[in-house]
Amino acid sequence: MIKKFIRKYQIAVTAIAVSISSIVGYSFVDDYFEVSKNLDIFATMFREINIYYVDPVDPGKLMKKGIDEMLSDLDPYTNFIPESDIEDYRFMTTGQYGGIGAVIRQKGEFAVISDPYEGFPAQKSGLISGDIILEIDGRSAKGKKTDEISHTLKGSPGTQVKLLIRREGEDTTFIKTLTREEIKVKSVPYSGIIKDGIGYIKLNSFTENAGRDIGNALKEMKAKGKLNGVVLDLRGNPGGLLNEAINVSNVFIEKGKEIVSTKGKMRDLDRTYKSINEAIDKDISVAVLVNSGSASASEIVSGSLQDLDRAVIVGQRTFGKGLVQTTRPLSYNSQLKITTAKYYVPSGRCIQALDYAHRNEDGSVGKIPDSLVTPYKTSTGRTVYNGGGILPDVILPAKKPSAIVSSLLGKAIIFDFVTSYVRHHSKPATPELKISDADFEDFQKFIASKDYDYTTKSEKSLEELKKNSEDESYYAELKTDIEALKSKLSHNKLDDVLKNKDEIVSLIQDEIAARYFYQSGRIRSALTHDAEFEKAIEILKDSGKYSGILSGAIKADAGSDDLIKR
Repeated sequence: MIKKFIRKYQIAVTAIAVSISSIVGYSFVDDYFEVSKNLDIFATMFREINIYYVDPVDPGKLMKKGIDEMLSDLDPYTNFIPESDIEDYRFMTTGQYGGIGAVIRQKGEFAVISDPYEGFPAQKSGLISGDIILEIDGRSAKGKKTDEISHTLKGSPGTQVKLLIRREGEDTTFIKTLTREEIKVKSVPYSGIIKDGIGYIKLNSFTENAGRDIGNALKEMKAKGKLNGVVLDLRGNPGGLLNEAINVSNVFIEKGKEIVSTKGKMRDLDRTYKSINEAIDKDISVAVLVNSGSASASEIVSGSLQDLDRAVIVGQRTFGKGLVQTTRPLSYNSQLKITTAKYYVPSGRCIQALDYAHRNEDGSVGKIPDSLVTPYKTSTGRTVYNGGGILPDVILPAKKPSAIVSSLLGKAIIFDFVTSYVRHHSKPATPELKISDADFEDFQKFIASKDYDYTTKSEKSLEELKKNSEDESYYAELKTDIEALKSKLSHNKLDDVLKNKDEIVSLIQDEIAARYFYQSGRIRSALTHDAEFEKAIEILKDSGKYSGILSGAIKADAGSDDLIKR
């Protein structure tokens, strides 16, 4: 038995060595001995552990841990994808999977339907947001995490899954039998002419056909009448396929223009990508919304449109991911997603953040020393910089939710209130709805018995001071002062709710719109109180300001809305 085990690893080592020898032709010959030696050491150590370690060892888990630790010394985007995760990876690149078509979230010991996708099995069967999943195919879902539930709900199209559901406000449970379908999550969940002839397109991800979807959205809006400008919303878009970033840019950029280039260690990966099709519209005014969650392909689009002076970029500095990943097949249907190159937008700048690890709390790029930043020029001679994402032409402060709002969202208080609200209200005429003062009073009554407390930054700092003073054994001298300060800093939940009424009301309205009009409804509702969207419209409506920014005659002062002549 042991001999067979040893023989298996000897064969594995030999196979690895043969594979390495096959790549020596275009790799580094001098490294061959070092690679081969260390592979041999690793394989023999792995063999010895599995044979002789005192307790049972799971070879798969042990190897996965070793691979992950090895890759952790590289960039954050080089990952091992085992066969069990291939379906999730396919969804990331195509937006497709087999399932019931619903987002789920945790609520206590169970998972609940959060957002059913319009037109797919969950919605068509009558499931609604707030429905609690008690059982799946006769097995209890109690205590299962959302990733476990999600994995169970997914499956081959055409297969069935039986759910035992409890609906809020009803005493009885019921069974729904759903037939799984091929779910294609829309890359463009909403587009339309909002006001004053200004169109809006929301792009969630750069999955397959994202460029085609953007082009179709633009054509549809143009067919409805005069279009005075377009807002392309890339906020929170983490990126996706490189070729789709090129296709999206090509919608607005004329044929033959360089959009992005890649440079890596392997010369055959050094490529320049140009727009290959005629633009859908190369003249229409464009504003692109970005934030710290706009990454990778989003940065290619915003960076190329900025470098070619084709659009005004509005919002906050983007994430700063200028690395290109390629998937390499491994044995047993696993894959390696590996960084093979860096990408450069037309001005020649690389937008990769210089520091992978140190970022702000929101994931945005930290402060970059001036000595590490290099200036570049756009087509008209405007100055742009490398070193950390795309810096917008018009910089707006990031809107951060208040502590009370973060608590209400995190603990699903607003979600639960709206679940109750929709049982007693009819469907509104449009997603752009307004709740009444009486509705807000109902919300206050609803939360009266709910746990949504939180600790402010000041209270956290005071607790640290208290702990440190206790550790230093002079707390007795400071106790009176600390307790007095604690009393002054103590927040009142109800007062905080009233102080942040406008923000809370907006989120309640967004959630109600999503219940009746699904994802597009949430987006349309959110636009009614979106300061960044309003700023983009303001710029597009002012042709002098728009052209002045693109020509470099005026620029937005960093951290301010003020436009300064130069």
